[in-house]
Amino acid sequence: MLVSPLPSLYTAGMIDLHTHSAQSDGSLSPAELIRTAKERGVSALALTDHDTLAGLPEAEEAAREAGIRFIDGIELNIFYAAGEFHMLGLGIKNWRGSALEQTLHGLQQDRTRRNHAILDAMGRDGVDAAYSELEELAGGKIIGRPHFARLLVEKKIVKSTEQAFQHYLKRGKPWYAPRQGLSAEEAASLIHGAGGLAVIAHPMSLYIGWKALPQRIQLYRDQGLDGIEAWHSNSSYRECERLQEIAFSLGMIVSAGSDFHGDHIPSRQLGHTCEDARPIEDSFARPFL
Repeated sequence: MLVSPLPSLYTAGMIDLHTHSAQSDGSLSPAELIRTAKERGVSALALTDHDTLAGLPEAEEAAREAGIRFIDGIELNIFYAAGEFHMLGLGIKNWRGSALEQTLHGLQQDRTRRNHAILDAMGRDGVDAAYSELEELAGGKIIGRPHFARLLVEKKIVKSTEQAFQHYLKRGKPWYAPRQGLSAEEAASLIHGAGGLAVIAHPMSLYIGWKALPQRIQLYRDQGLDGIEAWHSNSSYRECERLQEIAFSLGMIVSAGSDFHGDHIPSRQLGHTCEDARPIEDSFARPFL
């Protein structure tokens, strides 16, 4: 069991503070996600879909029926030229009618623009693909890069969604297209306005060396960020430990999540984190409940 930096206040069990549903780029509906979490022994869960709040009511109702403690959440894209900066909003219990909800409409419009840019890049390289194919894969929900990856697998251009990202879709690859994002300060303010806490998601994606990372995270803390997702499925145990140490040194909250997407990224397991899939101790949820 992954050791939490906080004493447990609840019945022992796994939790997960970073998951996705089919409302963005996961494979399960919000209700299916909750039922799966229940089956796998997860006692508290945050739904953090990309740039959308649409799945929260369904997930909350399903969690109530399943007896799972539910945490309203979101994952926002932050403008950042050097790598990938995502911010989790956790515990956003006042999201209905908030400035956050209003701002998301513009972000979703830009996501559509980015998707067409990716399609255009694919077309220039001779890949015959239509937006309607992506819409079908997404089930009418928000389209993200995992849907492009699934389409490339279906067209037998790659063997796996992981290969699609490594060869074509991640930053620096030929079909990558950037999205607009909020500033860190603006996103943190919107999250706070919705009653939540702002957390830097998977900090290794910032691509900042260990020597400079504490100072950069301190800058973000001073801009209003509350915590660091020190424990994430893409990081080694030692990397997660070092990130937690940075959070402690700066007086920031430590978060832990799987970044579960379901069948789209099968290596990530609900309620587990780090590359070696360690169970997440339940008291990590304490600051967000």
